[in-house]
Amino acid sequence: MNGPTSRTAATVPDPPARGVHASIVCHGLVRIFATDGVEVQALQGLDLTVQSSELVAVVGASGSGKSTLLGILSGLDTPTAGAVRVAGTDLLTMDRRARVRYQRHTVGFVWQQTGRNLLPYLSAAENVRLPLEIAGSGSRADRTRRVAQLLDLLDVGALADRRPGEMSGGQQQRVAIAVAVANAPRVLLADEPTGELDEATSVEVLEALRAVNRETGVTTLLVTHDPTVSEHVARTVQIRDGRTSTEVLRRTEVDEHGDTQDVAEEFAVMDRVGRLQLPSEFVEALDLRARVRLALEPDHVQVRPDRPGPADPGPARHEEAR
Repeated sequence: MNGPTSRTAATVPDPPARGVHASIVCHGLVRIFATDGVEVQALQGLDLTVQSSELVAVVGASGSGKSTLLGILSGLDTPTAGAVRVAGTDLLTMDRRARVRYQRHTVGFVWQQTGRNLLPYLSAAENVRLPLEIAGSGSRADRTRRVAQLLDLLDVGALADRRPGEMSGGQQQRVAIAVAVANAPRVLLADEPTGELDEATSVEVLEALRAVNRETGVTTLLVTHDPTVSEHVARTVQIRDGRTSTEVLRRTEVDEHGDTQDVAEEFAVMDRVGRLQLPSEFVEALDLRARVRLALEPDHVQVRPDRPGPADPGPARHEEAR
C-alpha cells in the first residue's frame, strides 16, 4: 500500500564527498541573457550534483531556469559564470572540436518534440543505426546487434521497419530514447519527454527511461514542468528563480505487518554559503517578509516573522527547520 508524502523543513548540505562519483556537478551556475539592452538572469547561482547512474527529475515552472540548465549540460549553451562538469568534462574549457566529441559520445539527448528526435524518412532501426554509423562504432554486425538490443529494451522491436509517421507519439519517444543512447553515452538528458503525450502514454515513456537507466547504468536527468513525474523517480529537484530550492527523496519501506509503503520526504536545499529558499506556501502562511527572526536551538533552527508580538509566538506561528 502507498503511504502519504511527508514534508520536512530540513536542509540537505552538499559536502565535498558527495561529488566524488558524480556525473553532473554544477557550482554557482549563472546564465544571463541580454535582449534589447535588458538583462535576464535565467540561472542565479545554481548548485546541483547528480551521482553516476542516478535517475533524477528536475521540475519547475516556466521560466524557472530548468531548460537553460539543460542547454548548458548538453553543450548547446555556455554559462555566464560558475563551474560545470559532466562525466569529468569541464564544459567551460571545451573548444569547438571537443564540444562535438562531447555531444557525440558523452551525452545523449531527447527533445520534447518527436520531430526533432527522428528523421521522418528513416525507419526506427535506421534512425537508431545512424548515430552508430556517424561515430563508426564497431563492425556492421555489431551495429545491427546494438540496434536490435536497444529497440527490444524499449519494447519497440516490432516497429523496426516503421517510419515515425507510422508510430504513435509514445512509440516515437521510445525510439528516440534508443537513438539517444545508441553510442552508450555517460549521461542521458531529456527535455520534457512527456510534454506532448497523454497521461497513460507519459507513464510508459517514463518507465522506458527507468528501464534504460536500470539496464545500462546511464546517468539520467529529465527536465519537466509536470510535478507528477516525481512519483516515478527516487529523487526530484525543484528549481525556482534560477536556483535549486527543494528536493523530494522517495524510498520504499516495509512496515511491521510486512506491507510495502512509499515514503517521500521533501527537503530544502542549502548551498555552500548557507542560503536556502523557504517554500512559498510557508512564506504565505506566516506572512514572512523582508526580514525574519532566527533562533538556534540544540537540534534545529527556528524561523519567525519579524513583527511585534510575544516573545514566544507558539508552534502555530513559526516554522522550525529540523
